Amino acid sequence: MIQYNDVLEQEIEKAGGPITPSENDGRVGVTMFDVAGSADNLISVVVPRECLRELPAQALVQIGASNEGDGRIYQGIVVKGPFFEPDGIRGDSAVIVTTAANGMMFMPKYHGRVMVELLGEIKDGVMTPPRFRPLPNSPVYTLSLEESRKTLNLTGEIVLGRAIGHENMEVRIPSRKKSVLPRHIGILGTTGGGKSTTVSGLVSQFQKNGIATIIIDTEGEYTHINDPTKNPVMLKSLEQRGLFPEGVKNTKILKLVGDDTTNPEHPHVENLTLTFEYLSPYSIIEILGLSEAQQQRFLKAYDIARSVLKKLGIFPVNDEDNKKLYDLDEFERGYYNLDLKLLYDVVAACQKKAAKEDLFSNDEITFPSQWIKYRKKEEWDKFFSLFKDGDFKSDNVASWRAIQGQLSLWIRLKIFDNKDAKPFNFEDLTIPGRVTILDLSDTKSTKIRNLVIAELLKGLMDVQDKYNGKKSGDTDDIRRVMVVIEEAHEFLSIQRIDKMRNLYEQVASIAKRGRKRWLGLTFVTQLPQHLPDDVLALLNNFILHKISDANVISRLKRTVGGIDESIWDKAKNLSAGQAIVKFNHMNRGILTAIDPTPCKLLMEE
Repeated sequence: MIQYNDVLEQEIEKAGGPITPSENDGRVGVTMFDVAGSADNLISVVVPRECLRELPAQALVQIGASNEGDGRIYQGIVVKGPFFEPDGIRGDSAVIVTTAANGMMFMPKYHGRVMVELLGEIKDGVMTPPRFRPLPNSPVYTLSLEESRKTLNLTGEIVLGRAIGHENMEVRIPSRKKSVLPRHIGILGTTGGGKSTTVSGLVSQFQKNGIATIIIDTEGEYTHINDPTKNPVMLKSLEQRGLFPEGVKNTKILKLVGDDTTNPEHPHVENLTLTFEYLSPYSIIEILGLSEAQQQRFLKAYDIARSVLKKLGIFPVNDEDNKKLYDLDEFERGYYNLDLKLLYDVVAACQKKAAKEDLFSNDEITFPSQWIKYRKKEEWDKFFSLFKDGDFKSDNVASWRAIQGQLSLWIRLKIFDNKDAKPFNFEDLTIPGRVTILDLSDTKSTKIRNLVIAELLKGLMDVQDKYNGKKSGDTDDIRRVMVVIEEAHEFLSIQRIDKMRNLYEQVASIAKRGRKRWLGLTFVTQLPQHLPDDVLALLNNFILHKISDANVISRLKRTVGGIDESIWDKAKNLSAGQAIVKFNHMNRGILTAIDPTPCKLLMEE
């Protein structure tokens, strides 16, 4: 065999020596003939040993443009390889295996082979879908860094990281295109895959690019992002990347009144109270999990409370209020000026009516001062007369008491209309560059968390309607907003959506309308299998960290387009900090080494 190689080298010398890239217009390989196992849109390219480092995975190439072939020019991307093959013999031949197994050195000359997926055909500077396959022996050239970036459309102000297989090609996304970020993002992956690093890095860049960001932080992990990271591993990674540790500027922490925060030393911590009137009565029904009988009685009490507000002259009181009332959709928000205490008093009165008790037999009902003139039983009878006598039969007492008990619990929590705290200031939340961390780490109830998220999204949508409703361009007064929802599976799981359809419809409506109003949502979860198809359908941008579940990968394939099969094959084995990135503006998904975060995360300690 060694003699055979000597003869082969002599023949090459007689032919003028081996082909080198410099003698061949910079080509790094040529296309080969198809074989039985060839696949549509995949081209086999053989590569000289000297050029193997120029064709790593995900390298962009041009095929054609020489005197050979049919004159067509194609662009493609390396999706498999490079694989190393010995010259003239098989890689698993007996002589290679035997010598290696016996500890002997036998290294024949070798070349490389890569598989290239066609991206398109170039004609007059425009890429179109390929109609033909490149002919065999067509020259293959690598694209420059700028050409590769342009082909993949990796342009923008926000840097996610570097494309794996490229030395310095940054994966970027635009911060001001309405067709990208407001189309909503899914950051998915198993625990330890690097989702928190991705989120905090994104938030830092959102802030620098004037995007208002609200983080719904269920673990309190992001409450320290105003400080630079001190993690030794992260510091070393930042140094290698040429970046510096720094905290996120212009941050504020909101926590529910009565709860604690994981960063009490933060310079801007505020107590938050919810505004009951923002909640749709149908969302309240779903969150409380009321039975059908309880739902009917709850809505009757809601109607009575509205009548009380009207007769007391609380709402409506003028033409502007009447217009609000005309436009009111109670599937989206609650009745104006109807607070939790008032509704509780009405339910308590209804319970007493059903039990045939004296409305004022004890101090259980503590009427507000504006109710004084209606403390007489006759006045309450007027409200009850709006309904049938059967609505207050004695056998309904249990349903009324159940509703009263649920509302009583909310009153004891003191999270609604609490004068010792401030409600959401949606104007403040949407100030360009403002970062608000909503610390719900001390709120263990999923129902309460969902109440907070529901009110937040509805209020933000109202503000975005005000600022961006009639604007199509990107002017200085456009407010760009991103809401990051951590542990999204707790808010919008498959099981909960079935029970909270109205709440989901609100979120879906906000998500669809938000795309035009520059209100983007980012769903972050380690359990993507719990997200229903309806939620995944709302997303157009994905950052996929390591996903171990083959069923989840299969499901995502049906949802996320533009990602090659060879990249999906790597999803199970991604290292921490690696991700498959596919945004709406990108021509295809790309493996990315996510940049280290410059700010401090609680979980890194």
